[in-house]
Parts: sequence; structure tokens; C-alpha cells
Amino acid sequence: MKTEKLYYQDACLREFPAEVLSCESAGEAWKIVLDQTAFYPEGGGQPADHGVLKTGGREVPVTDVHEKNGQVVHTCPAPLEPGTMVTGLLDWARRFDHMQQHSGEHIISGILCRLHHCDNVGFHLGAETVTIDYNADISWEQALEAERLANEAVWADREAEISYPLPEELAALEYRSKKELTGRVRIVEFPEADRCACCGTHVERAGQVGLVKVLSCQKFREGVRIELLCGARALRYLGGTYDQAKAIGQRLSVKPLEVLGAVERLEAELAADKARIADLERTAFAAIAAEQAGRGDVLLFQAPMRPDSLRRLADAAAKSCGGLAAVFSGEEERWSYALVRADGADIAPLVRALNQTLRGRGGGRNGFAQGGVSAAREDIEKFFQEVKR
Repeated sequence: MKTEKLYYQDACLREFPAEVLSCESAGEAWKIVLDQTAFYPEGGGQPADHGVLKTGGREVPVTDVHEKNGQVVHTCPAPLEPGTMVTGLLDWARRFDHMQQHSGEHIISGILCRLHHCDNVGFHLGAETVTIDYNADISWEQALEAERLANEAVWADREAEISYPLPEELAALEYRSKKELTGRVRIVEFPEADRCACCGTHVERAGQVGLVKVLSCQKFREGVRIELLCGARALRYLGGTYDQAKAIGQRLSVKPLEVLGAVERLEAELAADKARIADLERTAFAAIAAEQAGRGDVLLFQAPMRPDSLRRLADAAAKSCGGLAAVFSGEEERWSYALVRADGADIAPLVRALNQTLRGRGGGRNGFAQGGVSAAREDIEKFFQEVKR
């Protein structure tokens, strides 16, 4: 016996009565079939509904739903006897979120496919975002234009139309579909935006989508992948980004919409500061290197510095001392190191011994190595004293 699919009769149905037709064990879960259901099974890129089945004083959670051979199978953590009358209660927030995302996808896909003569070749309604794949090279600017048109369609608030055309009507109808269809075909239309063959659940009116927001448009295979948010998801996302922009603006003493300019000014200031620091380091490193002139192997300790600065100092010291320059920067038992041999000789054996003795990590070749150790300064000094023997 096939399950009567109430979600096709009324996608906004949240509560319904039903009879348990069968209940079979499946590992730690139970597979329950009802005579009718409003729980939508996973399919077409849309996740399954969740909710509960109530009977007497019991509430049995519905954690997954699939369709098999015309029967809608509900996955539950506890059994229900066949013949039991239950009341199904949907997790409406989850269902409505899925309806908003799926309907928003229809609207923007219809617009993109019409404007760019392409197909929607992949759709995934994830827990965080919606991704859609198109077999055309769509630019970011074109995606934003489709976003604008999609939101105009949402605000026009036209009623969604569901139909099951006769075969001859379907043959004459222009609609989107990922594959050749036979039998009874369900057509979902958002007027002036999209007409598509689809088995999912959708909002009753375009306005219920609320908002369509494109997050990204990236090259994917032979076309692009667009990341999308609709409805409450889009509102939460934009609210979160605004809160962040506001907090950053307060730190920079600017308004939220002026944050980019303030950051660009900071970047310019930082670049200028880095250039000044580089000049000062060149002078300081030259002076330190000059003190090591002709001394052969040297071991130097410095305050914490960036890896590239550490390497430049080691290079300068090696050229001046004429031997091995081992430079460590850090404090207590956390040190970064740069080792440079003036003659470019193989440094790998020294680095292996250093890392093994001083709990270090790093490596190099052609007379240069860089890494870090977890050891006290006196342990580092002891290691190099033993190396000299």
C-alpha cells in the first residue's frame, strides 16, 4: 500500500492524523510506514523533514524520512505497533526554512538559466548554505544582477502555481528539467521567474521567500557554483555581518559602511611601517653581523622576530663570520631558529641532531635551515658547545 503524500496536497500542513501500517527494526532505529504523511522524504536536493509522532502520552521523534517503492518510511528511535493511531507534528521551522531555500533557488535559477541559456546541473540544500551548479561561465556581476531580479520577483509576491499537465500539454510546455521525464510530472511555477519540474515543497507565494542573497560565484567544472541564502538564513547572515562591521567600525571610529576605507588606510599605514622596520632591521643586522666578522661559527640570541627577519640576520651573520651562523629568536623555552653555513655545505645532519636533542621541528638544504625548538637557552648553548668538540 502506497503512502498518501499530504505534503503535496498542502505544503503548509504541520499536523496530521495517521495509522501505522508497518514497523520494522533497522539496527538501533525503526522504520515506520504510515497510511498518510506530511513528512517530506529526502530527495531532489532537499533534506527530509523532522518532527514527532504522538500517540497517547508518547512522543516518538522522526529523525529521517525516505521514500521506497511508493511508501514514505519514517526513521524513529523507538517502535510503534501496526494499527496504532498517531498524530504527526512537523518541525515547522525546519520545513519552512527548506521551503524558503528551495523556492529561492527556483526563482534565481529560472532567471539565470533564461538570461544565460544554461542549465542548473546540481543543487544541494545544506545545513548552512545552498549551492547551485550551472553549466555556464557566469560572472560575479551577472550573479548579482540575477540576485536583484530574483528579489524583485520575491517582492512582487506572485502566487506559486503547482500543476500536473497532461502528456500533450507537457510536450508543448517550456519548463526546466535536469532529465527526460515520463508519467505524471509535477510542474512548479513562480510567474515571471521560473517554471520547473520538481518534487520538492515550496512556499505558497513568492513573498514568503523573504530575501535572496548570493554569497559567492566560483568556477566549477565547466561552469560555476553559486552559494546562496534565502529568507531567515539570509537575514541572520546579513545581521551577523552588520554586527561585525559595526564592531569593527567602533574600533576604527567609523560607521559600518565606512569600514573598508578605514581598513585600506590601515593597510597603507602598515605597509609604510613595515618598510621603515625593514630599513631599521637592515641597519641593526649589519651592525650585529659586523661584530661577528671572522669569528667562525657563532651562536646568537635575539628577541622574538618574524621568520623572514630571522633568516636575513642569519644570512648577514654567516657572510661576516665565515662559518655557521645559528640565530635563535624567542624567550624562555620557545625559540625559532635559522641556521646558515657560509660555504653552503650540507646542513641536514646538524638539523636532525638539533631537532632530536632540543625537541625541535624544521629543516632545510644547501646550507640553510629554519624551524623551532622547545628548550631553555642554556640547553641550546650546551648543544652547540658539544657540536664544536
